[in-house]
Amino acid sequence: MHSLSQKITIQDIARELNFTPGTVSRALNDNPRISIETKRLVKEKAKELKYQRNKIASSLRSGKSHTIGVIIPSAQMNFFGSVVHGIELMASLKGYGILLFQTEETTILEKKAIETFLSARVDGILASVAKQTTDFSHYQELQKRHIPLVVFDRTNEKLKVPAVVIDDYKGAFLATEHLIKNGYTRIAHVSGPQHINGFRDRLNGYADALKKHQLKVDKKLIYPGNISIESGREAVDYFFKLTKIPDAVFAVEDYTALGIIKGLKEKKIKIPGEFGVIGFANENFGEHITPSLSTVDQQTVQMGKEALSLLMNIIEIKERKNNNELQETIVLKPLMLYRESSSGKKECLTEGKILTKIG
Repeated sequence: MHSLSQKITIQDIARELNFTPGTVSRALNDNPRISIETKRLVKEKAKELKYQRNKIASSLRSGKSHTIGVIIPSAQMNFFGSVVHGIELMASLKGYGILLFQTEETTILEKKAIETFLSARVDGILASVAKQTTDFSHYQELQKRHIPLVVFDRTNEKLKVPAVVIDDYKGAFLATEHLIKNGYTRIAHVSGPQHINGFRDRLNGYADALKKHQLKVDKKLIYPGNISIESGREAVDYFFKLTKIPDAVFAVEDYTALGIIKGLKEKKIKIPGEFGVIGFANENFGEHITPSLSTVDQQTVQMGKEALSLLMNIIEIKERKNNNELQETIVLKPLMLYRESSSGKKECLTEGKILTKIG
C-alpha cells in the first residue's frame, strides 16, 4: 500500500505487475516492441497508482521536451492572444505544451525569450517579430543551430524561415477600395514600421487601390505611425494642419484606428459622413466602440493552428535527420468586416478648407 505522500515510480508499477522496469518504461512510451495488451495493463496500473511522469528526466532521455516556445510582441493586443489560443488548441492535440514570452515590442526581451527557450530545451519556437527589431541575428543563430523556427504575422525577407501570414496587401487594397466605393476620395494612411513585411504590404495595397481608381497617391497623406492609440491621435493632428484635409483614413491596425477616432471626436468631426475610418486586425473593442470600427479580420485562431502545424512538420523532418528543412509560407485570406465607421460620406466644408472632395 502506498501513502499519499509517496511518489510512485516505474519500479512500483513493475513490482505490482511483476514486469521489469524496462518493460514498464517502454510501455509508457508506446514502444512498438511492446504488445497492446501489456501497454494497456501498464497504463491502467499507472493511472490506478496515480503515477506522474518526470517530464525533465523523460525529455533528457528522449531528447524532446514536448514543449514549444511562443514569442509575441504584446499580450495587450487581443490579436496575439487569439493566435496563441489557436496555437494551444493544436499543440494540445499533438501532446505539446507551450511556454509564452512577451517582448513588449523590444529586441532586448526578444533575445531574452530565445535564451529562456533554449535553456528550457524547447523542441521549436514560434515567433512574431517585435516592431523595434531590425537586426535579426538572434533568429538567424537559431537557424544555424537547426532549432525549428516558424514566424507568424510579422516577418522580414532577411528571415528565410517558414511563415504563416495574412494576405496584408489584399486586405489593405480591399479596405481602401471600400472607402473609395463609399464616396471618400482623399484617403490617408497611417502606416506601421516599414521593415516589417506586412506593414509594407499594407502600404502598397493602399497605394495600388488609389491608383486603380485614378486617385493620386499623395505622400503628404501617408503618416508614419508606430502601432499605438497615440500614433492615431498624432496623425489626426498632422492631417488637420494640411491645406487639404483628408476625408478618410485606412489605419495600419485597430489601435491606431482607435486613436484616429478619438482624435476626430475631439475635433467634433462626424464619423462616418464627414470622415471614414477603417482599421486592420479585428481587435475585440472594434465592434463595441461608437461608431463601431470597420476592419480586416486576420483569421487569428487559424493562423495559430497553421503555425503550430507547420512547426510540427519541421520537428518531424529534423527527427528523420532530413536536412531539407521546409521554407513554406502559408498565406491566409483576409476577411472584411464593414461596420459603421466607414459608411458613406457627405459633402462637408470646415473653416474654409476642403474637407472632402466630391466627384
